[in-house]
Amino acid sequence: MLATGVVWLTIFVLSVFVGIEVISKVSSTLHTPLMSGANAIHGIILLGAILVTGTTDNNLALVVGLIAIVLASVNMVGGFVVTDRMLQMFSRRKPAQKPALPQKDESTGGAA
Repeated sequence: MLATGVVWLTIFVLSVFVGIEVISKVSSTLHTPLMSGANAIHGIILLGAILVTGTTDNNLALVVGLIAIVLASVNMVGGFVVTDRMLQMFSRRKPAQKPALPQKDESTGGAA
């Protein structure tokens, strides 16, 4: 029993190290498409959490499912916000418009 837990803990720790190494090597130009793909995966996770929570009869499973739905929703919406902000970084900015010069008033001879 304990050996199984140690194996799962080892796999988890190794996957964290591999994940950090893979993500740190991603260039900024590839980050946005990868985020969009991750957002699609989070949408599928959210749908699965809704389906599983909707079919449960256990109150504990219902509470855990509702927490999973909330966390998946926050994760998905946050991913879309980050992707949108990154795409705004690549868009061209509109040139600043010059302020209009004051028009001379013909009747008084001065500026309006």
